[in-house]
Amino acid sequence: MNNIQFISKKVATSATNIQNTVQLLQEDCTIPFISRYRKDKTGNLDEVFIEQIAKFQKEFEVLVKRKEAILKSIQEQNVLSPELEKKIQDSYDLQELEDFYLPFKKKKKTKADVARENGLEPLAKIIMMQNNDNVDFISSQYLNKIVINEDAALQGARDIIAEWINENISVRKQLRRLYERKANIKTKVVKTKKEEEAAQKFNQYFDWTEALTKTPSHRLLAMLRAENEGFIKIRIEIDIDEAYDIIDELILKSQNNATTHVQLAIEDSYKRLLNPAISNETLQEAKSKADANSIQVFASNLSQLLLAPPLGEKRILAIDPGFRSGCKIVCLDEKGDLLYNETIYPHAPQKEEVIAMKKIRSMVNAYKIDAISIGNGTASRETEFFIKKIVFDKPVQVFIVSEAGASVYSASKIAREEFPNFDVTVRGSVSIGRRLSDPLAELVKIDPKAIGVGQYQHDVDQNKLKEELDNTVIRCVNSVGVNINTASKHLLAYVSGIGEKLAENIVNYRALNGPFEDRKQLKKVPRLGEKAYQQGAAFIRISNAQNPLDNSAVHPEAYGIVEKMAKDLKLTVNDLIANKDKTALIKPENYITPEVGLLGLKDIIKELEKPGLDPRKSAKVFEFDPNVKTIKDLKTGMILPGIVNNITNFGCFVDIGTKESGLVHISQLKAGFVSNVNEVVKMHQQVQVKVTEVDEERKRIQLSMIID
Repeated sequence: MNNIQFISKKVATSATNIQNTVQLLQEDCTIPFISRYRKDKTGNLDEVFIEQIAKFQKEFEVLVKRKEAILKSIQEQNVLSPELEKKIQDSYDLQELEDFYLPFKKKKKTKADVARENGLEPLAKIIMMQNNDNVDFISSQYLNKIVINEDAALQGARDIIAEWINENISVRKQLRRLYERKANIKTKVVKTKKEEEAAQKFNQYFDWTEALTKTPSHRLLAMLRAENEGFIKIRIEIDIDEAYDIIDELILKSQNNATTHVQLAIEDSYKRLLNPAISNETLQEAKSKADANSIQVFASNLSQLLLAPPLGEKRILAIDPGFRSGCKIVCLDEKGDLLYNETIYPHAPQKEEVIAMKKIRSMVNAYKIDAISIGNGTASRETEFFIKKIVFDKPVQVFIVSEAGASVYSASKIAREEFPNFDVTVRGSVSIGRRLSDPLAELVKIDPKAIGVGQYQHDVDQNKLKEELDNTVIRCVNSVGVNINTASKHLLAYVSGIGEKLAENIVNYRALNGPFEDRKQLKKVPRLGEKAYQQGAAFIRISNAQNPLDNSAVHPEAYGIVEKMAKDLKLTVNDLIANKDKTALIKPENYITPEVGLLGLKDIIKELEKPGLDPRKSAKVFEFDPNVKTIKDLKTGMILPGIVNNITNFGCFVDIGTKESGLVHISQLKAGFVSNVNEVVKMHQQVQVKVTEVDEERKRIQLSMIID
């Protein structure tokens, strides 16, 4: 089996599409570039499909390397038979490969090793054949200084047989299938920890049993966290009689004295070797699936956050609200550069409301502010009410913005580089303002885990989480495109083919030479070669460029095609752009080239109709219920406006203007069955909810989106 056949079994597309995609990946093409500009080669596969192909290609390479290592190790032991070599070469299942290798693995000395050293392997073979009814007598022939009686000889032989059974591939495969189908997960509380306060959040798992196949990812991860923190013990259990039946069927041949010893070896092998190993495998496999599920939820939430509606290039006054320490104010220009900062004290204990109002009015006028961005942390609602009392000379929109991760950013190396002369409070306020103008450009500076969306992100495989979140950020950045003359190096680093070093070089070049005037100028950036230019040029945007295509998603390799289209219509490229009547006359089949096929040409025509269109919607003003500021203001039955601020497998959390977000359980999202929360709600969606339960003591709010 070659790599294409291996991937074909796992991805639902043609071998030709896979072959072409793998070839492009091996030519160091990026996934955004392949999915956007090589559709004709891949058969229009999207980024997710291409990511899967890349993942399975790596998996194939890992398998091949592991095979080579296993074959080399067994060969060095001079025990590699032609039959075993063929089995290993023909296997493309990592677990099966490890089963083949199990008898040859270097391991600590086992009971079976000791028995072999004592000369008991021939006796084990005789018993295992199960055709001799007098093994008790035969065992007397294997006594020596160490094996002093028949019982010791038979025990040693059974130790060897138990190991053989443990290494039997058919036994392991069939037991795995049994565990996969019928295993239960069972928990017991650690009695010495039961009364601890920290244990109470896990009290439902103090004595819990359920089918592992029916355990949702969030519940399994919660149990595993409880075990890691020492509050419970987890066991994976199956019906032991079913397990014995499977092994008996494969191992037992007849009924005699030898069979009795084989049966004892089966019980020992299962309890001491097979059950611990396969139970652990089963739990790890379930954990891996739960990780994948949780990571997908996190990635989906992150994608929605990154692609949240931007306000655009507006002058913003941003407020990081607070009581005693005051409200930190910054004024930003259209590019997000800091113009001014100050602290005001409109709330208790200072209550300098009149002075604060005058200062805000003055700043709004002096810096020509278009919108105000208020962080949603402590004193957020009070600050919103205070701002709305101010009468401005012109309309000023007021937005509440999530502060999640702002404190992490403000103390980061990135923030120190951007604002070396300002403290963390000013940096945090700047982040709150910039998130309103362009969430994507600002959030890429923060470790996604610090943004706090998803479930159990600290419990899942961190390498897989980082890889998926990086892929998500790359997808989002390249789907929007980047203004090369305003983008930070942190945003540019995610552009297809660029990376951190080239992003830094671009910013340095821009600082020395002024704004980029066309895409070709990218080639003058130190160390930015033809490959990086090919992969990245179409994802950068240059507004007011001489060539209008430089501010579109049309790739430079297709500029000649667009020029020919315009010429054939007796127009200039400028006249063709955004001219639907004229683009409708273009017949794409007339412009096919070796590089650009029919699918690519259709994309070009679509782009010409709306060049450089930002796929994100525009930011909308949202207002919480003015009568609700804290959990104490809530009453059962209230209908309130809210914003979805987190999505999990079991429901979504909604900000209703109190410090605590309320939970809408999956069963309360809408009438009828819901299998996927994301089918009903999205991050930052504005929703109407009904308060169904308020627990002030535990600070928990239950909500419903089913409103009669």
